[in-house]
Amino acid sequence: MSRLQALRERAQHLPRDTRDTLFHLAVLSWASAPHLLHLPLWCSALSVALLLWRARLALVGAALPGRWLIAGVLTLAAGLTLWGESTLLGKEAGITMLVVLMALKTLELRARRDALVVFFLGFFLVLTNFLYSQSLLTGLWLLVAVWGLLTALALAHMPVGRPPLWRAGTVAARAALWGLPLMLLLFVLFPRIGPLWGLPQDAAGRTGLSGTLRLGGVASLAEDDAIAMRLRFFGRVPQPDQLYFRGPVLSSFDGREWTRLVPSFPAAQRPRLDLALRGEPLAYEVTVEANRLPLLPLLELTPDTPADAPQAEGWLLTLRPDAQWQLDRPVIERLRVTARAWLDHRHGPRAEVPGLRDLLALPPRANPRTLQWAAQLHAQPALQGADARTLADAVLRHIRAGDYTYTLEPGAYGTTSDDAIDEFWLDRKLGFCEHYASAFVVIMRALGVPARIVTGYQGTDAEPQDGYWIVRQRNAHAWAEIWQAGSGWIRIDPTAAVAPDRVQRGRSLRPPPGLVVGAINRMNPALADLLRQQWEGMNNRWNQWVLSYARGQQFELMKALGFQAPSWQDLAVLLTLLLCTGALAGAGWAWWDRRRQDPWQRLQQRVQARLLALGVAVQAHHAPRARAALVRARLGPRGEALAATLDALDAARYAQAGPAPTPQRAWWQRFQTAARALA
Repeated sequence: MSRLQALRERAQHLPRDTRDTLFHLAVLSWASAPHLLHLPLWCSALSVALLLWRARLALVGAALPGRWLIAGVLTLAAGLTLWGESTLLGKEAGITMLVVLMALKTLELRARRDALVVFFLGFFLVLTNFLYSQSLLTGLWLLVAVWGLLTALALAHMPVGRPPLWRAGTVAARAALWGLPLMLLLFVLFPRIGPLWGLPQDAAGRTGLSGTLRLGGVASLAEDDAIAMRLRFFGRVPQPDQLYFRGPVLSSFDGREWTRLVPSFPAAQRPRLDLALRGEPLAYEVTVEANRLPLLPLLELTPDTPADAPQAEGWLLTLRPDAQWQLDRPVIERLRVTARAWLDHRHGPRAEVPGLRDLLALPPRANPRTLQWAAQLHAQPALQGADARTLADAVLRHIRAGDYTYTLEPGAYGTTSDDAIDEFWLDRKLGFCEHYASAFVVIMRALGVPARIVTGYQGTDAEPQDGYWIVRQRNAHAWAEIWQAGSGWIRIDPTAAVAPDRVQRGRSLRPPPGLVVGAINRMNPALADLLRQQWEGMNNRWNQWVLSYARGQQFELMKALGFQAPSWQDLAVLLTLLLCTGALAGAGWAWWDRRRQDPWQRLQQRVQARLLALGVAVQAHHAPRARAALVRARLGPRGEALAATLDALDAARYAQAGPAPTPQRAWWQRFQTAARALA
């Protein structure tokens, strides 16, 4: 006999209380598991220890601990929470105490009332998981947890016998299906209230972009294969080398880090946006994952004209003078935006303004060898009096002709000084996109050309999924802009000079696969990509149909139902009417069900009437076994055949294995035959 079979037989012989307790503990452990990724280590360890202790007490049949011990553990947990969180209020402290309280409450499972408290703590614990993540995987995990809690609740309301777990699970699933229409109704019509509706912060959805840039910062993002954005184009799909998503624009450099510019000139003297749009616009929709930054990385260039400006309900969007879209608050939830971009555009002042001098600033005494190299380049006769574009082409030719390498692992630069550009440009020549963009901007400024760095994303996956083009973390990119009189700002991507495939096809370098993915790739190179695409397609449907469902979709649905100009009042009226209709339908069904009788109950009434006619004083509440005893007491040996039929009915209905199917007609005929023999 295998160990698994031995465990199965042992489980089948456990007392019902022990079996049910172990099942409840398993369900609570399942519901608590996602929290262990976010809780303090002491809380996770304490909760696991308490649940294992309770399981051991159930297996050996030992007594539960006293209230003083439980109170002591609770006091210790409260003290540790206060020490770690500096408060007992708020999300982190509240969830920590909730997990501890739930685990402690299992040590008080003495009656069904205690079990009900634990169940409802478990339901609340399931709900709090969504404060950390609303991903599809989280939803599927917690769906199993809800089904398990409903099963445990059904078991608690089955006090007789030893009902199998599958029967309680079936009851739970049926109850959930009955509640499904109400759940869908509330999901579709319940008002979306921001920003509380967007309180959950999905850590898996971060983009990783920031308002600053250090050498190596974008390279670290390129090793992350998570999704940053999903795009859908309404019309033509642009070429990969046209897909630049503009993020933070960085213009101040201290020798180590690029940051946003703090202008030193009055507003009237600073460079303005001064847009010039040509050609036809490109309509698109983008779903941005949470980036915890008050910015939107939109296609270059998405203007703020009334017909083209991005639309995001409940958000205030502002186009900055550096052509970056700013939000009124950080993006802590998935955000869906519709907009139109003009890929053929010019922006920035055409004539020189004093504020451009801020974009010539370089840190003093930093990177002296690179500045000397730039001076030697500028001294070449062919570049005397050259414009910005000509100078930029000369720098790009040097990159193409040099021994520069595009790599994800260039190593650390500038660890001992502020001369990181010298080390990269003249010595090691190993770098990622931000190394080339940083060196390029420093050199252009040394040549007297205003320049700045733009960070964001470039390119997408090679193929769409469900009509959506995927922009990943590894598509994070940094490029440069230079200013030229008469043209304004011109995008220059130095990465294209050393790794043209990165820009022309929009594909970044990919990090080495992990152990599991690597094993799958060795067996079937296409299988890992196929599995990932299928999972991400499901995630996209979840994001678009569930997480992105908002007020706009609610009002569109109401328009489809015939409302000309739907409002909150119309939504409230519709929801109230549907709920009242559902309540009336439920009341009608309850009234009809109340008048309906169980067939066995009708049989018992007929049996009672027949026994009363024979002089046996039976009552409606008497079970078949009690009625058999009354028949023997009243009729003696001649009523034995009639009493035997009642004993058979009692065994069929109340046996320990559960009610067996008993043919009513056949039993009633036997009962009638025995009763007629006594008449």
